[in-house]
Amino acid sequence: MIDETTNQLIHALDEKFHGMKQNTATHLEGLLWAKPITYWDYIQTDALLNLQTQRTLLPDEMVFIMYHQVNELLFKMILWEIDQVCHASELTTAFFTEKLRRISRYFDMLTTSFDIMRDGMEVEQYMKFRNTLTPASGFQSAQYRKIEFASTDLINLIDYRFRETIDRNTSYRNALEHLYWQAAGKDHKTGQKNYLIQAFEEKYDAEFLRFMEEYNTINIWQKFKQLPKEDQQNQELVAAMRHYDRTVNITWVMGHYNAARKYIESGQGSGEATGGSDWKKYMHPKYQRRIFFPELWSADELKNWGEDC
Repeated sequence: MIDETTNQLIHALDEKFHGMKQNTATHLEGLLWAKPITYWDYIQTDALLNLQTQRTLLPDEMVFIMYHQVNELLFKMILWEIDQVCHASELTTAFFTEKLRRISRYFDMLTTSFDIMRDGMEVEQYMKFRNTLTPASGFQSAQYRKIEFASTDLINLIDYRFRETIDRNTSYRNALEHLYWQAAGKDHKTGQKNYLIQAFEEKYDAEFLRFMEEYNTINIWQKFKQLPKEDQQNQELVAAMRHYDRTVNITWVMGHYNAARKYIESGQGSGEATGGSDWKKYMHPKYQRRIFFPELWSADELKNWGEDC
């Protein structure tokens, strides 16, 4: 005897599959033969735990690999939340604020996690295995670049030295050539790019250009400006926007900066990052002044951006 609740569920399934022009009986029979889900199948634990491949026999290299893989997973979570904001047909301040708070929490987690890398690896081991990683660099995280593209207008990501002379309506290609992170691998006197940039562009250029165009009018800043004026003055939303901006462009960056400084400056190497970049001027917020939402900060706050860290 089938109870009423089960009957209702079967009816609901029948309506669902009918709407998909599918045979309900076929799907129900599929359930009959399907094996129960397990945690390890759902999370794909075996696959996940076999994605770490060391290039050396030094134990702390495993810490380095897993730490960066965790970072990439969190970047994916951030992009997942951003996508929901940027592609929403209708936005409420409550929804917008909650998504920004989620994203900021992910970045807060990333920031505090730098202790794992800063204090969780022996300098001597790092200085040995890092040479096997050259010219790879965390600079080459495509997901992080996408987070930036989806957060603000491209003009705010242009190298600070060129921002006054770049037309806001410049081509995506020209904008890409003048983004702040080009300074990490480009000699601006000669225009020569090092292998770090060349390999990165060969892999991701076309994808970046498509992404830049997609988010040009729907990035987080544009979605904020498209809200009604009274919503743009919502104090909780403004506070969430400012917190996100500072968290990504000062707090998280400085966590990364300080972790890098310990190993690069404490070791016996050249003082360069693995990709050969001028890491101090690339990373420290006071140099590039990366600010997603400059209109939400006072003149003094903008002038002193990154100076208090």
